[in-house]
Amino acid sequence: MLFIIIFVLSLATSYILPWWAVAIIAFAATVYAGYRPAQAFVSGFGAVFCVWVILALFKSVPNNHMLANRVAALMGLPHWMILLLATAFIGGLVGGLAALSGFYVKRAFQNDQVNLTHK
Repeated sequence: MLFIIIFVLSLATSYILPWWAVAIIAFAATVYAGYRPAQAFVSGFGAVFCVWVILALFKSVPNNHMLANRVAALMGLPHWMILLLATAFIGGLVGGLAALSGFYVKRAFQNDQVNLTHK
């Protein structure tokens, strides 16, 4: 459920919002629907990873990966696919850590309310 929420919202807003909006989406979605820390990180990482691969391929396939090949060569990488995976991995880390942060913020406020009712 959390994976699907982050994936759909990130994909839908990717052409309107800047790249870092995926972090806000992952954070907010996890505050809303996150249950465990591992689930939050994996869902955020996987959803943003998939979205960034899809977006990069949408932009790279029409020009036969010309720019991706040149940037990969500039960075000393043997193939454009490695550049794609490295980019998606960085995006996945952003999404995963934002989702994990959202989970811990949710837990902090839940613990705060539990502590207030026990006093």
